[in-house]
Amino acid sequence: MEKQLLVIFSLAFTLLQAQEKPVIDVQDVTRIETTLASDKMQGRKIFTAGIDSASVFIENEFKQIGLEYYDKLKSYKQEFTVGSNAANNVIGVLTGKTKPNEYVVFSAHYDHLGTITKGKDKVYNGANDDASGTTAVIALAKYFKALNNNERTIIFVAFTGEEVGGFGSEYFTNNIEADKVVAMFNIEMIGTESKWKKNSAYITGFEKSDFGVILQNNLKGSDFKFYEDPYPQEQLFYRSDNARLAAVGVPAHTISTSKMDQELNYHQLSDEISTLDLENMTQIIKAIAISSASIVKGIDTPTRVAKLKQ
Repeated sequence: MEKQLLVIFSLAFTLLQAQEKPVIDVQDVTRIETTLASDKMQGRKIFTAGIDSASVFIENEFKQIGLEYYDKLKSYKQEFTVGSNAANNVIGVLTGKTKPNEYVVFSAHYDHLGTITKGKDKVYNGANDDASGTTAVIALAKYFKALNNNERTIIFVAFTGEEVGGFGSEYFTNNIEADKVVAMFNIEMIGTESKWKKNSAYITGFEKSDFGVILQNNLKGSDFKFYEDPYPQEQLFYRSDNARLAAVGVPAHTISTSKMDQELNYHQLSDEISTLDLENMTQIIKAIAISSASIVKGIDTPTRVAKLKQ
């Protein structure tokens, strides 16, 4: 009887451990993505009520997860002005256990193109561009909070203004000590399959640091693979929010699956959630989490990117 009880207790403990293990699941990914890409967000254009609604949603997600405020902020909003217009990034933090002054950034932009006045479909929902990346940032924040083993500080940031000049990432870069940023995982348009189909994505600026090699090594034995950017002629490394930190030497790279030679919904009204593969997108987010492990734990430090000359 005592042996049977021991077996039952062991099984119960194993099940409890399995339940407590942090997960990134398609149901939660779908919930977040559906909300961000809904018509209620009015296309999330900077300086509009729509992007304000998106900001509130992201702030509430960060609050529910239990993230800390960034730097000396009193909320999750990093506010600034563009001309006479107010704007804000949304930032949450998990302080590192042993290396709090070394930062790993996970980012995406939450703004898009807004609405038009004519036609049956009036909303640029931006489901792939970049509600998909923002969804990934929120899902990763939830994952790492539950995992609770980050030795380095993790900064989760949703940028505004990417579509109109990168105002959010510029302000963020100008107000952080770049030398403390060990790596930046910028996530842009991961809702569709890459040119290599499922379980794959590419990294922009792959050759500029060993960031991509580290990620690939952490994924050995899995079905997922990161590739070099197959669209070098598009200059994607300098066309997303990673560019500002990369310019000052940070190994800041964008992860994407967007087929830039045939992305029919790019900056179109048709960029809606119905065009996304949410199961594959969930697998990509999981792969990002796994591939970042040695960097988050302070084991690997990517080489710096050559600074752009002023």
